[in-house]
Amino acid sequence: MTTDGIRVRAGRPEEAAALSALVLRSKAHWGYDDAYLAACADELRLAPGDMAGRRVKVATAGGRVLGVAALDGEPPRAELGMLFVDPPSIGRGVGRSLYRHMLAEAGRIGCDRVTITADAHAEPFYLAMGARRTGTSPSSGGLVGMEAWPAGAASSWVRAWTGGGRSVHLGNVAEFHAQFPGGAPADGVPHYACLSVFAGPHPALVVLPLPVEAAWTRALARQLEWDEVEVHCVDAPGGTLSQALLDRPALTRRIRDSGLPVLAWGRTEASERLVPGPPLRLGHESKAASHRLFRRLAAAHPGIRVPAQEPVRSRRELARVLADRAAAGLTSVVKGEYGVGGSATAVLTPEDVLSGGGTRAAARRLFGAGLLVEEYVPGADLYRNPTFDGVVARDGTVHAVGTGLMEVTGTAYQGVTVGPGVLPGALAATATAFGTAVGEALSAEGYRGWYDVDFVTDMAGRPAPTEINLRLTGPAVAFVLQSRLDGVRGGRHLVRTLDRLPLGARLPAPALLEHCDGLARRCGALGALLLTTIPTAGLDPVPYVGVALAARSRQALDEAEALVRFGNGALGGLFTGPASGATWESRRRRRRPRLRRS
Repeated sequence: MTTDGIRVRAGRPEEAAALSALVLRSKAHWGYDDAYLAACADELRLAPGDMAGRRVKVATAGGRVLGVAALDGEPPRAELGMLFVDPPSIGRGVGRSLYRHMLAEAGRIGCDRVTITADAHAEPFYLAMGARRTGTSPSSGGLVGMEAWPAGAASSWVRAWTGGGRSVHLGNVAEFHAQFPGGAPADGVPHYACLSVFAGPHPALVVLPLPVEAAWTRALARQLEWDEVEVHCVDAPGGTLSQALLDRPALTRRIRDSGLPVLAWGRTEASERLVPGPPLRLGHESKAASHRLFRRLAAAHPGIRVPAQEPVRSRRELARVLADRAAAGLTSVVKGEYGVGGSATAVLTPEDVLSGGGTRAAARRLFGAGLLVEEYVPGADLYRNPTFDGVVARDGTVHAVGTGLMEVTGTAYQGVTVGPGVLPGALAATATAFGTAVGEALSAEGYRGWYDVDFVTDMAGRPAPTEINLRLTGPAVAFVLQSRLDGVRGGRHLVRTLDRLPLGARLPAPALLEHCDGLARRCGALGALLLTTIPTAGLDPVPYVGVALAARSRQALDEAEALVRFGNGALGGLFTGPASGATWESRRRRRRPRLRRS
């Protein structure tokens, strides 16, 4: 195993004395006196027979031994018996490489937990690596008890999507949606393209259609243990990112010559000219086409309920359909054939129709090309909006990514939570079986790439499919982050993405990142990791930020979300005057100390 030039290999019996000396040097680095070190010597000494018996590993670079670790015990629990780095190499990634290797080894032999008895000086390191503190033992000289979770192998969907390695990411969000009637975002601002940084678990090169702060991607690289990420911010008029790249031959050659998979947010004719792939098959982005597929597949999936749907071709026809449904006491869902995040969807109760001036007024307000009227599926708020994501590999095989629970306000997508236990087992299994069948049908028609199936649930908890997305999605970001964190921190994470959290004041990007850094420290105290996902909307007329939260428990996620929402709202108290007009620079000017004359 090699990371940043560091190789981890098995310890050798003839190295026992040298490794024992390294351990004592490392312990002495923290200022312990000779008497204390002498008392620890026997406990920290390695014998030749320990190399195999304690699964001893050493980290080397350039032929030099830089660190040593041992994994004691047997499945299902193991103990990190030791992890020491030679003092000159502390802070250079040696400890991280050893730690990750030992977690992977624990997973390989079948362990579900790794316990750690840590020196208090090492506690910050283990916390940063994702371990959790379990207590302090007074009888052990103040050593800190901790636990960690083994790392597993990459999921089949990761290998199908990225080949299991690094990838090139294209933030061509606006370009993808512009292919479809009414598909482009209304505001035309490409903030959502920032999410393409998370198109795969380990980016090597990212191309975005808007400028971003280098500090943002540096922080992500530190939190997610990415190697250096090359970021190119390209001016893309009208969101045509792929064409803007084609107009830059040197960058295009760099991408093509990298030999890495290129993950576009969504495939387009322009992106295919950049990096040729299988033929485009995007017909099921249409909500009418996806509905026909749902009806065809539903007979083999009795746990699925498919809402009735009909197209309307004129304002008069829309008014008639709405009037008939309102007279029957039925709520209607009016949706465009294409749309982004619920932007082209409206839910109308009979009261909404009447209070809004009647069905003709509603038809004038809502009608557009390709309009559909769909049955409204009543349901409870709990588990109301499940989603399923999958990947159709280049060979046509379908790989389930997972299920999650979306947060939808009205008809607008706000975020998602993914991870173990987020959905009841039966609901997750039904959504997975149906979503996989959708992927197999897409594959048979020639589609290749990421896809998503969104649902609502009825009062009985049955999922009703509402649309297919043939591209990366907001939930895709959560699944990618979960995979990366499970790989580098071990165990299985819950991840919640919140794409549009309001800010109480307008902030330029540097100040917004500073604010998020402070929130991240406070979330860490709750056992949650905060990552900034959209850092570019802080100066919008209605400013917002996108974040992802990761934790081991639903309680930690909920507490971290409450903290972030409160912290964002509290920004308004830092300014005088209307929050929307205040600026970070004005705050800085007010905070400058006055010069006192003596």
